[in-house]
Amino acid sequence: MATSRPYSSHSTAPSAPELPPQSYDHHHQPPPQQHQSYYGQYPTPSPPPSSSSSYGPSGGGFPAGTSPDVIRAFQMVDRDRSGFIDEYELQQALSSGYQRFNLRTIRLLMFLFKNPYDSLRIGPMEFAALWSCLGHWRAVFERFDRDRSGKIDLMELRDALYSLGYAIPPSVLQLLISKYDNGLNFDSFVECGMIVKGLTEKFKEKDPGYTGSATLSYDSFMSLVIPFLVSYD
Repeated sequence: MATSRPYSSHSTAPSAPELPPQSYDHHHQPPPQQHQSYYGQYPTPSPPPSSSSSYGPSGGGFPAGTSPDVIRAFQMVDRDRSGFIDEYELQQALSSGYQRFNLRTIRLLMFLFKNPYDSLRIGPMEFAALWSCLGHWRAVFERFDRDRSGKIDLMELRDALYSLGYAIPPSVLQLLISKYDNGLNFDSFVECGMIVKGLTEKFKEKDPGYTGSATLSYDSFMSLVIPFLVSYD
């Protein structure tokens, strides 16, 4: 299965890279990027976060420097004090800082920020990374919602995804936006963006040379795509 255009920055975590200084106009070509692989810019790697060994009222288990508001949002829904939260608890926790996301979006976030020890729940480390990622994507959404309607249209979606490192072909953009009526709100934008990023990262695993093309067996292709089609309804 092959692609013909760059899709994503050279990143392996599901969080967004730093925003470029300004967007480009719809009538002009996107500005050139520096230090590109086939998939786009090479972001500056971040050191791995440190954390304490256990979860507790003082915020143990969270990366150093995590905002008290993030810790509080997690602890408020972790009623059994297990140090893990499920999809419904995550939905409730995000409502305190962002909005009430559709359960389909929540399940997609759970999949992309998967806890390696428990696929049905996430812990403080995953929650902190997810919260930070949503902060980046919220800033992008608000930046490209130029008419402040609370929704973005096809061209705004194109610009927003490009600012995150994705040069999406028009046919793919049309496919992404076709399932939403009257544009994308923030919930839908997160869903679309995470699907694009998640599929791109999975494809890059099959394209170690970052050439933009890869040969996949039928089994590999189905294993790559199916989770993004059926896991969140």
